[in-house]
Amino acid sequence: MSETYPGSCACGAVQYEMTAPPMFVHCCHCTECQRLTGSAFVMNALIETAHIQIKSGDLTPVSVPTQSGGPHDIYHCSNCQTAMWSDYGRKPALRYLRVGTLEEPSRMPPDVHIFTRSKLPWVDLSNEAAVFDIYYDQEALWPAENYARRRAVESA
Repeated sequence: MSETYPGSCACGAVQYEMTAPPMFVHCCHCTECQRLTGSAFVMNALIETAHIQIKSGDLTPVSVPTQSGGPHDIYHCSNCQTAMWSDYGRKPALRYLRVGTLEEPSRMPPDVHIFTRSKLPWVDLSNEAAVFDIYYDQEALWPAENYARRRAVESA
């Protein structure tokens, strides 16, 4: 049996399992993510939607404006409104799962820090994750197997 990663919303109505390791974990410091989370950054585990098994609860997608103008839907618990994951660009097969909703978020450290040009000055990035002012070349940085997973999702 493969390893699973359980998670839930704040009230516990939404229970889910991530049934595969993420392709990559982003720690995004852009001002948009800061505003949407009310925090200094957001931690997103990029995962195929098929690897998120909802055990209970209902989700409500909320479309939010973006600086780029592209679509961004955030899926919230219908009861407590916890943000569970995002769909950037309306790609139904790919989700950016909020690491903080996992039972053990410490199992998902960031692989990369992005948009650090707008990180708050008191955030220390001295860990081992790669750091980029804006974004990065996925093919160059991602493990080949995970990059192939991403390409498969994008071509579906």
